Amino acid sequence: MVKKKTLTRADIADAIVNEFKVSKFNATEIIEDVLEEIAVALKEGESVKISGFGTFAVRQKNERMGRNPKTMEEALISSRKSLTFRPSPILKKIVNEKQ
Repeated sequence: MVKKKTLTRADIADAIVNEFKVSKFNATEIIEDVLEEIAVALKEGESVKISGFGTFAVRQKNERMGRNPKTMEEALISSRKSLTFRPSPILKKIVNEKQ
């Protein structure tokens, strides 16, 4: 079985360095700035739409009763925020293309 590679920030920085001929430091700063902007917007409850890629959004989940599957004991699940991602049709098409 072939282990699948995970794309990392360093990989993205390397791609930016190769494509735009900027320093590794500048490429890393660009990535960090973009990710920080996304995180701040989500923290403030805004959606983040990246055209051709998808939309990140924060959903508020209400308090509810749940059940421990092992003991079948009921437990209160507190309210919380949940992060969702909806891929764009373009991204779905790319992911589903046959290789």
